[in-house]
Amino acid sequence: MKRFLGITTLALSLVLFVSCKEKKSDTIIITKKKSEKPATPKIQKMGDYSQTQKVDWEGNKYTIETTLRADSTLDLATDGVTDYFDNRITIRIVRADGSEFFKRVFTKSFFKDYVDKNNYSHGALLGIVFVKVYENKLVFAASVGNPDKSSDEYTPMVLQIDKYGDASLIKDNVLDTDSGTDEYEGG
Repeated sequence: MKRFLGITTLALSLVLFVSCKEKKSDTIIITKKKSEKPATPKIQKMGDYSQTQKVDWEGNKYTIETTLRADSTLDLATDGVTDYFDNRITIRIVRADGSEFFKRVFTKSFFKDYVDKNNYSHGALLGIVFVKVYENKLVFAASVGNPDKSSDEYTPMVLQIDKYGDASLIKDNVLDTDSGTDEYEGG
C-alpha cells in the first residue's frame, strides 16, 4: 500500500506540475523595433518682406519698392547652430509715370569688399531699407551678418543710388544707437 500511495502522490504531483506550467500563447507577435533617426534640422528663412515708399527726389515723385526673399540657390548662412537660406533683395525705383528708373537684385556678393571675413563666409544679406534723400542721392541702410534675429553681429553699410542710376557703397560709421544728429555725411 505504501507503494500505491507513493505512486499516487507522484502522479498527483506530476499532474499539478504540468497544470501549473504556463501555456504558450499563440498570439505573440515578434516585430523589429524601428531605429529612430535623428531629425534632420530644417533650414530656416529669415523672413521675406516687401516695402514701398513714395519720395520726392530731384523735383520728381518716385516710388521705391524693396523686396527681400530667401533664396535656396545661394550658399547657406549659419549662426553656428542653425542653417539659414541667404537672401536676395530687389530694389526697384519707379517714376510717377510708371516707367522704371532703377532695378537691381542684390546678393551678399555685392558687399564682399566691405564685410569682414566671418560675416561674409557665414552671414547673410540681412536687409536693405530706404533711409532718406540726401542731396542728389537716395540713401539706403544695408547690412550683412549673423542670420539669427536676436544677434547684433553685422556689418552696417550705406548704399547710395545717384540720379544716373549708379549704385555705390560705403561703410556706415554712425551707430544706430547714436543719439546725436541724424544728418547723413555722404561718402
